Amino acid sequence: MTDPTQTYTLKWIRRITEVNQPDWDALAEPLKTPLLEWEWLHQLEESGSIAPEAGWHPRHLTVWNGGRLVAAAPLYIKTHSAGEFVFDHIWAELAGKLGIRYYPKLVGMSPVTPITGYRFLMAPGTNEAALTRSMLQAIDRFCTENTLSGCSFLFSDPEWQLVPARYGYLKWLHQSFVWENRGFGSFEDYLGIFKTNQRRNIRRERKMMAKQGIRLEALEGDEIPHRLIPLMYRYYEATNDQHGPWGCKYLNPTFFEGIYRKYRHRMLVIAAYHRADAELPVGMSLLIHKGEQLLGRYWGAAAKIRDLHFNACYYRPIEWAIQKGIRYFDPGAGGHHKTRRGFRGIGNYSLHKFYDHRLEYLMRAHIGEINRMEQDHIDALNEDLPLAQRE
Repeated sequence: MTDPTQTYTLKWIRRITEVNQPDWDALAEPLKTPLLEWEWLHQLEESGSIAPEAGWHPRHLTVWNGGRLVAAAPLYIKTHSAGEFVFDHIWAELAGKLGIRYYPKLVGMSPVTPITGYRFLMAPGTNEAALTRSMLQAIDRFCTENTLSGCSFLFSDPEWQLVPARYGYLKWLHQSFVWENRGFGSFEDYLGIFKTNQRRNIRRERKMMAKQGIRLEALEGDEIPHRLIPLMYRYYEATNDQHGPWGCKYLNPTFFEGIYRKYRHRMLVIAAYHRADAELPVGMSLLIHKGEQLLGRYWGAAAKIRDLHFNACYYRPIEWAIQKGIRYFDPGAGGHHKTRRGFRGIGNYSLHKFYDHRLEYLMRAHIGEINRMEQDHIDALNEDLPLAQRE
């Protein structure tokens, strides 16, 4: 039987600019996630936010049929685990105790972005199963030849994750949040799902904006004035500085400028203006949207303003999502207070393969119990949802 992949050429590249944007986006734009599109990944690299100096070495795998790109996988050699939001330090510590070098490793994800949707990009009409197998085999060879400890695909697409699992990748469950639009006609309609006390609490937090002289504006695409972008970076920087060593300040001003110039068609900014200053907002959140999805990304404020975070990051984006017919809103990582605002706990999986048989054995032996504990945590979160009727 003829090998359906025999006419394909696999090539590793060090920069996404080695592929033309239209060729890459022909594969990425049909996906639900916007965060594997060429421009987003390019701005991360071009700005220097994701670069060897920061411990991220791009090594994207591409597949060609003649001069046509038919598949691609955004991949990075990592010399640390920062910016992944899948906290694998337990495995790194275990490797150290066994005398196994854990870094460098290979990671597939949209960098510093804890949003579900990672997968290999495939052209329509290709033999996806055969191509995926060839790409996974190429990754095995690459990791072995470069003495990488393993390969992980983080925040994997729920449908795609089943394929690597058939080739030895172990599934590790993690908790995320999501808001789902049930066909709400208005924010008040949405409030109807809550118990009386929580409905009252949310209304009070919303009214607190007017009491403090705060007005919220939702700006998308070309409605966003450039003057907000340097300020958005300063707010993002200040928010992360507040968390000290636990902050997540991975991006630089050049990245924010770049996505404004080239990617603002996917951007939504919630700007909070105080009546005393109509020019510059006292707080902002920046979100990304595509199709049925809204994704919370960055936020910050000039000062601590009561309930501004809830309004700029949750309530006003939900109101915008209802108006636009958005179905899902992923608010980003962390924060159990999201449950009280109607965000449901859900699971996402990372996929892991170790090339040292001892690490592989230990993960395989314990991952079932680890996943059961995480599912218990997700269930407990959802038990706390303040809904009028339990789903």
